[in-house]
Amino acid sequence: MLLFEEIAFRQTPIGELSLRRRRLSAQGEDIWEIKLNDGYLMSSRFVEGEIALADLALPLAHGEKLDVVIGGLGLGYTAEAALRDPRVGALTVVELIPEVIEWHREHLLPLGEAVSGDPRCELIQGDFFELARSPAGFFPDQPQRLHDAILIDIDHSTTHFIDPATVDFYSIEALEAVSRRLAPAGIFALWSTDAEDPVFLEVMRQCFTEVRVERIEFETPYRDKPAFNLIYLGRKR
Repeated sequence: MLLFEEIAFRQTPIGELSLRRRRLSAQGEDIWEIKLNDGYLMSSRFVEGEIALADLALPLAHGEKLDVVIGGLGLGYTAEAALRDPRVGALTVVELIPEVIEWHREHLLPLGEAVSGDPRCELIQGDFFELARSPAGFFPDQPQRLHDAILIDIDHSTTHFIDPATVDFYSIEALEAVSRRLAPAGIFALWSTDAEDPVFLEVMRQCFTEVRVERIEFETPYRDKPAFNLIYLGRKR
């Protein structure tokens, strides 16, 4: 049995993109990874935080047939968790890298069929940050459309960015723009792999109510104590 396999490779405008499957041992589980050049964009090794992003946010949303937007598709763990909620009526996932969407649609990824094959789910290629701040929002043909929850898993944290161009998203102006895309009492949630950011928390309190941070811990062989992710949560005023 192969312990390493490159499933797909593309030369893209932002660098070399590869989809890989590997195992740490013959008896181990598959680990799926997407790399950009020498850096890891996504890994299935630790996904507790990505799943918790949906599991913590959606129960806070009011009503039925929820209209949900996720920024960042990745390996699909947040999207798949959201689709497990029977109240979700429409899920829109905005992903910057078209190859990631393609790999889901071609079912090259373990969750590809569950995510791309669900009729409630629409995968959109685009810049989430740009769309969130645009007057028309995520649907130019439906500029008045509002969403019950907007979940974000793109940057590593509010201070550790995939692209330095996103630094101004974590500002009052940008979060107010996101708030305008939410339905009354809609939920905002954001995933982070770094320690709590007091500056960003204060920004959130300016834009949302019921602001809190949930810590998701998980075991890792790389350290003696559990690792953690954070989920920032808030509700539209």
